[in-house]
Amino acid sequence: MQRLLHRAAAGWAIAGGALLFAIVAVTVTNAAAFTLDRVAALVGADVAGLPGYEDFVRLCVSAAALMLLPYCQARKGHVSVDIFAETLVPRRLQHALDALWQVLMAALAVFMAYQMTLGMIETYQDHVLSRVLGWQEWPFYLPGILSMALWAAVCAADLAAGAGRERADG
Repeated sequence: MQRLLHRAAAGWAIAGGALLFAIVAVTVTNAAAFTLDRVAALVGADVAGLPGYEDFVRLCVSAAALMLLPYCQARKGHVSVDIFAETLVPRRLQHALDALWQVLMAALAVFMAYQMTLGMIETYQDHVLSRVLGWQEWPFYLPGILSMALWAAVCAADLAAGAGRERADG
């Protein structure tokens, strides 16, 4: 199960990376349009930027950033204070601390998924639209909710498999 969840987290992160690539492409296009507009203004021409650029970036960044968290958890990529723990804390206590942090991280991810679900429902019921593009905003909550659920599942699988002990012993 742990291996399957780690693969799912890697695939999900790749999808998040593709979304980040799209954000960068749109940003470069928009910046190029503004540069061309300044040059074109010298000859009396006008080049418009991308309408709704801010809407697109805001909605997609909120999804893409969260899509990377399960992979980060699977790879033990979160910030930790190992220097202190490795030198001053006995191995048994290190295992206990690793397990505690896995439980707390899973609980945090579940809590965030729950809160995001409530936010998505409220956004859906209020018919919230992006300002310029007029897109429904509630679907952009779904990748974040799925990310939080996958993050919690990775934490739980790592805890069950004793991944924290392997890391401390390795």
